[in-house]
Amino acid sequence: MGSVRRSTIPAVLYLLLAVTDGLDVCPTDDISFEKATKIGFHRLFQYIQGANLNSTRLRMTTPVLTSIVPDAGPLGSSAYFVRFYLQVQFQASPPVPLPELDLHSDKWPSRCVAVRQFSGYARDRNVIKEAEKLAISLSKSPWANSTEFDGENAYSIAQYNSPFRIIGRVNEVWVDINCESSVGRDVY
Repeated sequence: MGSVRRSTIPAVLYLLLAVTDGLDVCPTDDISFEKATKIGFHRLFQYIQGANLNSTRLRMTTPVLTSIVPDAGPLGSSAYFVRFYLQVQFQASPPVPLPELDLHSDKWPSRCVAVRQFSGYARDRNVIKEAEKLAISLSKSPWANSTEFDGENAYSIAQYNSPFRIIGRVNEVWVDINCESSVGRDVY
C-alpha cells in the first residue's frame, strides 16, 4: 500500500547526473534503468571518494534516487537522473566535481510524494511493475487526480541499501503529488 509524505526539509541539495540514451556508446540501444543507475552511481561514488576539486571525501548517504522520464531521450527513449543527498554541511558550498564526471548539484524544493515500498533488488523487470502498483493505489485514493508530472520526473526509485546486502532490502517508488490537494488529509 502506498503512503503520502510531505518533505520536512525545505530544500534538499542532491548531486545530479543525467544519463540518457544520447550518452551511451551505442545510441541505438535504449539505456535501461539498471545500466543508468550503475553508470550514475559509479560517477557519484567517484565524487564522494574525492574526485572533486578539493579532493574532499564525503560520507555516503541514502537513498540513491533514480528518476525516470519516459520518452524524454532521443528517439523516444527514456532519460534517467541519478541523485543522492548531499550532507547538510556541504549544501551551502558543495565540493566542485571534477569536470569529467559531468555532475552538477540540483536543489529540490519541498514536495509531497506518494510512496510505495518494495523489497529485493530494484531491477528493470520490477521497477515498472512497482510504479504501476503505486499508480493503481493512487487511482483508488483521494489523491487520484493530484499527480504532478511536469516533464521532469514520471517517477523515481529510491534505493536504501548497499548492493552487498542480500536480504532485508528496502526500496521505494516515488511519484510527486500536488500538496494543495492534500489539504485536510493526513500527510506524513
